[in-house]
Amino acid sequence: MIVVGLTGGIGSGKSTVSAGLAELGAVIVDADAMTRELQQPGGAVFNAIVQRFGDEIVAADGSLDRLALAAIVFPNPEILKELNAIVHPAVGQAIRERMREHVDTDHVVVLDVPLLIENSRYPVAGVAVVDTPMEVAVERLVQFRGMDEADARARMARQATREERLEKADFVIDNSGDRDALMVQLPALWDWMRSLPPVAADDTRLADPIEPTAVTHAEGPTAAIGDRTIVR
Repeated sequence: MIVVGLTGGIGSGKSTVSAGLAELGAVIVDADAMTRELQQPGGAVFNAIVQRFGDEIVAADGSLDRLALAAIVFPNPEILKELNAIVHPAVGQAIRERMREHVDTDHVVVLDVPLLIENSRYPVAGVAVVDTPMEVAVERLVQFRGMDEADARARMARQATREERLEKADFVIDNSGDRDALMVQLPALWDWMRSLPPVAADDTRLADPIEPTAVTHAEGPTAAIGDRTIVR
């Protein structure tokens, strides 16, 4: 198994790249999707969140009211830490379990994990960064996600900077243009990923806790909680 990290800031187009890699044959380990799944009603994570924060964070349909929870946790970093303490261990376990399923294969496993640059506890052979100039990302967030410009800039400010990501990058995908210009780069990215060395089956990072770094920012109203705490 080859493990590669894929990262990029909000509005970078990382999800588009991830979907394209899946079509090429990559196994995508999507931390956001895992977080959402773990927070489904009736699960241990959902129950623990409700027990801690009360029924007011449960929507009328019985699901998690992420906006209500955000209103509680964001103003208070200590309360946010309590939420992270509930969610992160479960997400970390899910990530480890998914990777271990592919240890003895020739699969390329792509860790689509927010804040990958800020978190170094992943057994990745290389890091691919989807790079988008800030002004381009802001424009996309405002136009396509309906975000307020000030909110978009504030959320970017809470992430690693563009310069910090590029410094850690082993492969850079330029997403300053349109979708076609982005997608034409994927074959080269895929070839690079497949050229990387595999992870050893006894790599201790496959067994140690891999927990997303606690964060204090949001990316939108319909997001998962825990990994980015409130995302997209």
